[in-house]
Amino acid sequence: MERACVAVHLPRAHAGREAYPTAFSYNPGMHFAYSSKVQDLQQKLTAFMDEYVYPNEALYYRQIAEGDRWQPVPIIEALKPRARAAGLWNLFLPDSEWGAGLTNLEYAPLCEIMGRVAMAPEVFNCSAPDTGNMEVLARYGTPEQKQEWLVPLLEGRIRSCYCMTEPAVASSDATNICASIVRDGGEYVLNGRKWWSSGAGDPRCKIAIFMGKTDPQAPRHKQQAMILAPLDTPGIAIKRMLPVFGYDDAPHGHGEVVFENVRVPASNMLLGEGRGFEIAQGRLGPGRIHHCMRLIGLAERALEAMCRRAQSRVAFGRKLAEFGTLRAEIADSRMEIEQARLLTLKAAYMMDVAGNKTAKAEIAMIKVVAPNMALRVIDRAIQAHGGGGVSNDFFLAHAWAGARTLRLADGPDEVHREAVAKMELRKYEEGHA
Repeated sequence: MERACVAVHLPRAHAGREAYPTAFSYNPGMHFAYSSKVQDLQQKLTAFMDEYVYPNEALYYRQIAEGDRWQPVPIIEALKPRARAAGLWNLFLPDSEWGAGLTNLEYAPLCEIMGRVAMAPEVFNCSAPDTGNMEVLARYGTPEQKQEWLVPLLEGRIRSCYCMTEPAVASSDATNICASIVRDGGEYVLNGRKWWSSGAGDPRCKIAIFMGKTDPQAPRHKQQAMILAPLDTPGIAIKRMLPVFGYDDAPHGHGEVVFENVRVPASNMLLGEGRGFEIAQGRLGPGRIHHCMRLIGLAERALEAMCRRAQSRVAFGRKLAEFGTLRAEIADSRMEIEQARLLTLKAAYMMDVAGNKTAKAEIAMIKVVAPNMALRVIDRAIQAHGGGGVSNDFFLAHAWAGARTLRLADGPDEVHREAVAKMELRKYEEGHA
């Protein structure tokens, strides 16, 4: 595989202006060269996808349709041991004790490959929300919490969900969360209604990370906490699975979950009371940039489908590929994918060398750029496929629905744009400019 190498350099700050503090303070050039280790994993992963994933994609959907739709899919369970034996397991986790020990930058091209097929991430135990939840447990969990919940998640024996979003408040502002976590002796009592708890429909989902308020009177960002809630605890009820543009995403599902006087041991608390917002910020960096990486792979596959369609279909006596309008859309798609990939790599690089806090602008930017880019590319591919593009005969309609959802699931565009604008304007405030 050809070695990819891109260097990006930051222009010098204007005289008399303090350079805006970024990772470039330590390294003026980013070199996105894939190491021999990453190239080897790319080759192995691509070969595995070619041999086992693409050929079984149709079978995956057929097994869901023909069986109990809310049970594990047999082909996924059959492929997991193969992926693990091939050394393609838990690639997302940078902690070498628990995962593959890859940096965010090293994981990016691998996550992109997996993102091409909806079923693929689970095959490699790299699917959301488990990845983000495992990162939380690896980073903030006690030894006992890790042994009880992280180990079986890493082994793929159970799954998990993340209960933060609430239907009664604007959950794009995490400080609005109104679910409660109240100490009562050696236990905490949980009350609240959550929704969009992805993964709650899977019978293997055994543990939820629940976000609620422990002290509504504390400073705004110190009111919340996160706590582990086993789903078989009395008082937890899954009310329904929420469809996404008509797709229920069985057996994964996006649950509306009610917590009514749910009692869990005090030892289930993550990090401590008032630390929930801190955990959320730590989780939403790495976990959510994975979505951006996967979207690039999905957009690449959509562009490939569009090009093949353009070369194979004839209208008005010419191949579609001979029409200038479609050629322009192909060109725009290629340029937009490349731009988004570079921004994703930059964000991943800065997370690695300077930390999530320093990389917050790049993370916010790519969360806007990647889903919107993917939607444009997929929409063009749908158009090139005509009526077939909006059917389930191709992967495009489902791909579009998933990409559109990520403009909300990763925080709405408006929130990220506001954050980016504030950081940009801060450079020109008195004392900084």
